[in-house]
Amino acid sequence: MVKRKVGALEKVDADLPNLQHKLRKDPISYKDDFCKQYNQYATQREIFLQAPSSATDGGIVSFRDLIDFVSHVADCYPDITAKFPEELAEILTLHHTVLETELREKIVGSLVLLRGKEIIDSSALLHTLFPILTTTPSKSLRTLVFQKILSDLRSSNAKTTNHRLNRIIQTVLYHLLTSDRSSPKGIWAVKLTRELWKRQIWTDSKAVEIMKEASLADNEKVVVGGIRFFLGGDKEREEMEDESSDEETSIDIGKLRHQAGINKKTGKKMKSLDKAVATVKKKERKKSQPHPLNFSALHLLHDPQGFAETLFSKHLQNSRSKLNLEQKLQVLQLVSRLVGLHKLTIISLYSYFIKYLTPRQPSVTSFLASLAQSTHSLVPPDVLEPLVEKIANEFVSEAAASEVASAGLNAIREICVRQPLAMNDTLLQDLIMYRKSKDKGVMMAAKGLLGLYREVGAELLKKRDRGKQAAMGLRSGDRKERRFGEEEAGEIEGLELLEQWKAEERRKRREEKGLPVDGSDDEAMAEDEEEDWGAWDVEENESDDSGGWIDVESDADIDISDDEDNRPPLKKPKLDDQPPIATASDPETAAANTTPQVKSEKKPSTLATTRILTPADLAKLQELRIHANVSSLLKPAQKRRLEKEKNNRHIDDPLTSLEIEGFASLSARKTKEAKLAAAAAGKTERNEHRSTQSMRHEKKIREGKSSTNKEKARKKNFLMTLGKAKGKQKRSLVERGRVLRGHVERLKRGGKRGNKGK
Repeated sequence: MVKRKVGALEKVDADLPNLQHKLRKDPISYKDDFCKQYNQYATQREIFLQAPSSATDGGIVSFRDLIDFVSHVADCYPDITAKFPEELAEILTLHHTVLETELREKIVGSLVLLRGKEIIDSSALLHTLFPILTTTPSKSLRTLVFQKILSDLRSSNAKTTNHRLNRIIQTVLYHLLTSDRSSPKGIWAVKLTRELWKRQIWTDSKAVEIMKEASLADNEKVVVGGIRFFLGGDKEREEMEDESSDEETSIDIGKLRHQAGINKKTGKKMKSLDKAVATVKKKERKKSQPHPLNFSALHLLHDPQGFAETLFSKHLQNSRSKLNLEQKLQVLQLVSRLVGLHKLTIISLYSYFIKYLTPRQPSVTSFLASLAQSTHSLVPPDVLEPLVEKIANEFVSEAAASEVASAGLNAIREICVRQPLAMNDTLLQDLIMYRKSKDKGVMMAAKGLLGLYREVGAELLKKRDRGKQAAMGLRSGDRKERRFGEEEAGEIEGLELLEQWKAEERRKRREEKGLPVDGSDDEAMAEDEEEDWGAWDVEENESDDSGGWIDVESDADIDISDDEDNRPPLKKPKLDDQPPIATASDPETAAANTTPQVKSEKKPSTLATTRILTPADLAKLQELRIHANVSSLLKPAQKRRLEKEKNNRHIDDPLTSLEIEGFASLSARKTKEAKLAAAAAGKTERNEHRSTQSMRHEKKIREGKSSTNKEKARKKNFLMTLGKAKGKQKRSLVERGRVLRGHVERLKRGGKRGNKGK
């Protein structure tokens, strides 16, 4: 049989990519050709559905090509391809376990392509793909479907937040976790929610509730995924944000403009320059926009008390729990962070720690960190005292190793930072005696405990241990014994500095006017009010109909202030009239001194409650804060500032086992090899001896800077310079003089380009 020759036009019609290109240009003229291919697709589909597992290789390839062709041009013929997405979804849903790998990936890609052409919406696509994600045994298909779901959610929330779609998916994930708590399918809800939280697509409380249900599941992998989200999800989000900001700030516009001005101008280089300028402008617009309020996941919990109690009773107290020690430790860290952050009350939690507080316990520093993290000012001291004594007896002793003793002292210090009343004076005196230890780590840990109680509980220390500042504070009455449940009144940072500055400025103005320095309160208020009218940096439009002030009735009879504010200022007692300072052996004198001590207490500033702060006041407040921070960096105050920052660590920051170990690394004696390795690590990387000029040249190359003409001439090939050298030898005396005069004139002009000007 003779093979029939195919004409050129028939080859073009049989070529699907070429036909696809023609259909894009003129859909009406090639409608019949598309109908032929679509009918062929329908025939191939019916044949395939009759025996999906026994389809031939040729039939699968042709069917796959037809699916790809129809999905690319389906938007040109919406009436003909109206049922095409439903047919693809049906094939994928019913036969995804027996489909050939490439055909399966092609169907998933075609559905995503139809979503990009807006033939189907996101909810229809996700309702098709999500059941496959949780049921398919194929690992490659699960990875592909997960990536497609994630990319579709990202694109749907790119310009504006798609609340409707987010609610649908969040409801699906929530029911996936709550319908069967022992099923491993919930791990996909955890992965999807964590990835969307990291990319700041989901930042609301509904995503947190999904991970809360995951933490309370019965499957170990799902539980660990939920616990790790609460412990490290916010840190991942910050790292992702830092990486994106670093990518944006890596563009040097000045360098690009310099290169574009010197090098040959091409269209490609100009496009790259325009793209870089657009990126920088976009970044500047982002800076002017308000920063989104990204709350921590622990702050968005609806019922933290119930969540912490359920976690503790289900995974820690339950003897049937399947979690191992490492997983239980993660649950314990989450419970302790919830208790410390929200100041919850779970009394049975502290008795749970007792059996783990021994140096022989694996990961004991993590247990100590969790105990310190679960302590706050509302925990009864009676509950914490046995734990502190247990740590002191087990860890801090002469027979204990130096690393163990320093870890125990650091743990006690972290507990007492949060609840100073957990310590008694006898135990405190024993612990601070270790500041005389020969071991550096133990000595520094004991000094840290001593410095803490000089600030928060100097009355528990002996007089010789209190220090100058604490002793003066106790004598003047500025420092009092802290009571259980007592909270310090919060105020604006640095407000007392602004109040002192205003008082000083008022005193200077009165001296210039010749008025008495100590004026009455009414005069001071009048001066401040007169000053405030000039401090508002706001432009106001004058209206024509504003004739003047409107008279209102006097409200002098209305008293809305407290009685204490209206009292006349008390006179300061003279030094001679003050009674002697009471001692422990003179109780009568102590009782007599009660009133002056109360009067000398430092009262919170009333500046923010008695007047409105103007923009000028706020600017001055910022200036005074900066000045105070710079002053605190001076050496006499540096040590106290560091101690205060350590004591006032932010409550959101987790406490890790590394902070409990603290100075334990100082206690371990290093060998000579370790000391040499540490010294070598601190030096700069110089494998061989090199000159300074060579290092500078390498630095210029790394920064993208060009070399000088002399450096380029040195690297030029010798044969290229040979002709110039021969020409110089053949010059006559007249030519040499002419060249030399031209060289001198060029130097006067500033080179060939005349950079020095005319």
